[in-house]
Amino acid sequence: MTTPLNVPDSHARWSPRLWGTLLVLCAAMFLDALDVSMVGVALPSIADDLGLTTSTLQWIVSGYILGYGGLLLLGGRAADLLGRRQVFLIALGVFALASLLGGFVDSGPLLIASRFIKGLSAAFTAPAGLSIITTTFKEGPQRNRALSIYTTCAATGFSMGLVLSGLLTQLSWRWTMLLPAPIALLALVAGLKLIPHSDRENTHRGYDLPGAVTGTASMLLLVFTVVQAPEAGWASARTLLSFLAVAALLSVFVTIERRTANPLIRLGVLRSGSQVRAQLGAAAFFGSYVGFQFLVTQYMQSLLGWSALETALAFLPAGVLVALSSTKIGDVVDRFGTPRVIAAGFTFLVVGYALFLRITLAPSYAAVILPSMLLLGAACALTFPSLNIQATNGVDDEEQGMVSGLLNTSIQVGGAIFLAVVTAVITAHGSGDGSPQAVLDSYRPGLLVVTVIAFIGLLITLTGVRRSRPAQHTVLVASSAGDRAAAEAAAAEKVAVRD
Repeated sequence: MTTPLNVPDSHARWSPRLWGTLLVLCAAMFLDALDVSMVGVALPSIADDLGLTTSTLQWIVSGYILGYGGLLLLGGRAADLLGRRQVFLIALGVFALASLLGGFVDSGPLLIASRFIKGLSAAFTAPAGLSIITTTFKEGPQRNRALSIYTTCAATGFSMGLVLSGLLTQLSWRWTMLLPAPIALLALVAGLKLIPHSDRENTHRGYDLPGAVTGTASMLLLVFTVVQAPEAGWASARTLLSFLAVAALLSVFVTIERRTANPLIRLGVLRSGSQVRAQLGAAAFFGSYVGFQFLVTQYMQSLLGWSALETALAFLPAGVLVALSSTKIGDVVDRFGTPRVIAAGFTFLVVGYALFLRITLAPSYAAVILPSMLLLGAACALTFPSLNIQATNGVDDEEQGMVSGLLNTSIQVGGAIFLAVVTAVITAHGSGDGSPQAVLDSYRPGLLVVTVIAFIGLLITLTGVRRSRPAQHTVLVASSAGDRAAAEAAAAEKVAVRD
């Protein structure tokens, strides 16, 4: 039987088992990111082989987003209530089976179904894996180091997915679907031996079933509405009614969460300015990057005539920079604090996007494209780990899954919303004569929107930068009823949340 790990102090070496646990969790996060990036390059081959229309093809991507973004809140809380280890391993097994299914299907609907199931399983592995790290590694240098390695695996997986998909698609698009399966199975076997058991939260007050239903329904409908809005029209009756339904469901959800004794999302955690900045920053960071990648992929392949592999290699310097810096970011956060590190990352992001506005129909990669890629790599290395650290610091162990699910929801919903906005801007400015220059001119407003989104993220982060020492902190509002009341009373007198 697996037993809880003994985590060393900040100056001790990690045991082989502790490293093994972290590597299993990193493998799952790596697979999530790998799967997202690999499918994009394979879409044209999938369409040709299965005879899919454009509207059906988009759901191969959107189906994953719908399952992932819509169920993250439920996945995060399930990890707290049912046990992080159990939730993580079961979801990882489902992910492996869905990968096998996706590689052997012979119809569009079955492929979309497999993608939805994979997104659903990732909605449970992502918050469960993050909360296992935050409850296994002590808050401070140990956790910061672990989270920097963990989040770097996500960025590395995303970058490698682009390259691998370019190579595997040359053989068959089915290999892009099958590749995650053996990796997930190996991680599952290792996880059964290495991941420590976690105590379930005392649920004598019952589960928040009404909150789970309304919260999950609101997120599913929100993601679905945003994904469909560019096709249906942002001002169409269908889109407006869907947004109205989302607002109604969210209102009911908030009312339930305020009154239930055992909420899906304890709203008191959002009284922390540090937590709110982490959530908004994550949405702006990922949303701007997804919009940028979409634009740049279209630009390189449609206008410059680059192959899928050449396009993937163009992004590679950013991924290499992230991978090389993985073990150092924790030390940087320890020294400067998360607000300063996130602010630096957003600054690199804004400058990188702004420099890309110089693109032409015949750009010099070294002079025009590479500087942006290096800046974006530095931005990802600094920002993504720091946002995870800031969101999970000061949170009680029994609420780590909840906060992890909330952070991942912000990332996915931000990505869906801002990608839809960027797509709408490009479409609105694409009424020219169809010449390459006209198409390029339609991309520039989209790049400008991406830059503005990142700049807003920078402004949000700057509100949390203080002249005080980075180590200053207090714990977020406690989770038990008695501790919660005491902590809320203390917070009313003094707000000094760890950043």
